[in-house]
Amino acid sequence: MRVCELMTAKPITVDPETPMLEARQRMVEKRIRHLVVVENARVVGIVTDRDIRLNLPSPATSLSVWEINYLLAQLTVGGVMSASVIVVDPDRPVAEAARIMMDHKIGALPVVDEGRLVGIITESDFVRAMAGTARGA
Repeated sequence: MRVCELMTAKPITVDPETPMLEARQRMVEKRIRHLVVVENARVVGIVTDRDIRLNLPSPATSLSVWEINYLLAQLTVGGVMSASVIVVDPDRPVAEAARIMMDHKIGALPVVDEGRLVGIITESDFVRAMAGTARGA
């Protein structure tokens, strides 16, 4: 089986200037954990729900609600994303993609064909394949 057979086509993307809170809201609404960051049609990063959680203030902060909201409004995806992104091509065997994800302890790989983002393959795609369920079921 090849990556193109298992990946999610047309992944949800954001640009580096997207406010972090907007990216977080998009993840919640779409029930996803990874957003591919693109700029000029090129993958420049990936942001995960964990990246966002790590940049939210602690409940024990001494800042006021207004100070917190001001600071969070200034934070963009470009400031919290992982810029060194490992990508995979759509014709690669899924076993290799799974091995890359395990070796690097990552939950998703953007799928790039000739420099263009064509999909994303995530842990959920592998679980879905093993469970034998169709997408959207």
